[in-house]
Amino acid sequence: MKTQVVSMVFILLFSSLCISAQNKKVKPDINVKKIIKTEKAPGAIGPYNQGIVAGGFLFTSGQLPINLVSGILPSGIEEQTVQVLENLKAIIEAAGSSMEKVVKCTVYLQSMNDFAAMNKIYSTYFPQNPPARVCVEVSKMAKNAMVEMDAVAIE
Repeated sequence: MKTQVVSMVFILLFSSLCISAQNKKVKPDINVKKIIKTEKAPGAIGPYNQGIVAGGFLFTSGQLPINLVSGILPSGIEEQTVQVLENLKAIIEAAGSSMEKVVKCTVYLQSMNDFAAMNKIYSTYFPQNPPARVCVEVSKMAKNAMVEMDAVAIE
């Protein structure tokens, strides 16, 4: 009888501990920085990483429209926009996230005259619930790119 009572108490305590552990939300350690690197996107051309995960968010570096295979930039704004977004997507997926989890994008255009063409392509990558976004015109970008983007995504 004593053994049965002790066993029952143990089972009840263990069960309540398991339930308690399952109900606790695990918070990301905000003091940990995880570097994201992938061979599926062009490497950094300076002293920075393709992406950093911190505090449950992925922060990508600005992505140029560099074709991974050829190493060159496509010629038109539509092609460059596709390439930028494919490069971003590769980094986002390497971090275990997805385009659906992007919460913020920054778009840099060499000319605001390219806004409509860029936006048409951009909208195909974010067809539902698009992220918050900033779009600015800049005077010049690395490699004379027409467009560059960075993103913040939920891990």
